[in-house]
Amino acid sequence: MRVGVITFPGSLDDRDAQRAVRLAGAEPVALWHGDHDLHGVDALVLPGGFSYGDYLRCGAIAAHSPIMAEVIDAANAGMPVLGICNGFQMLAEAHLLAGGLIRNDHGNFICRDQGLRVENTSTAWTNDFATGAEITIPLKNGEGGFIADADTINRLEGEGQVVFRYLGVNPNGSINDIAGISNERGNVVGLMPHPEHAVEAGFGPDTAAAMRSGVDGLAIFTSAIRALASV
Repeated sequence: MRVGVITFPGSLDDRDAQRAVRLAGAEPVALWHGDHDLHGVDALVLPGGFSYGDYLRCGAIAAHSPIMAEVIDAANAGMPVLGICNGFQMLAEAHLLAGGLIRNDHGNFICRDQGLRVENTSTAWTNDFATGAEITIPLKNGEGGFIADADTINRLEGEGQVVFRYLGVNPNGSINDIAGISNERGNVVGLMPHPEHAVEAGFGPDTAAAMRSGVDGLAIFTSAIRALASV
């Protein structure tokens, strides 16, 4: 399986996402935001960072990058697409995912290991989890508050499109503690925490077993490989 990781001006975690893809057993393919060619990849990752310096709304300019036309077409055709942090913001700005992300309610950038509950395991990016699984993933954002109108929130909740929910503490004021959502089809998922920073023992969050041993994020990437293999 070949998974494309798109670099935008200001991407910070593109190399980390490529490594996560490789550790999950797929071939990472570096893609550039200014291209119109997805190079035949089977899935896509929009990584975290500060695209275009986040000088407008986060992800608003990147959502109009040339390659996003190809991303939108691929997503609408069913290709698995994952947006992480800034990538989640891009997917919302490109209307591939509902709602939007605003400044954290406390006004500060936050960086912490964050507890999450997996609410939906039927998406292309969560099928390797058990429903209700509690995991720990690093979080780092300044504009991570998920918002949407009441009708949209009711639809997301009612149709099972809330994929991840914050546990223990809501770090940014997101409505209903929402940390990640999917589209109706389940092939497009966005989340604010960074699973690519929890894929390799020695570099992840602390666990009861050992310091820095958490690898809960790896299952997000292996899920996509399983979903592709079943097609």
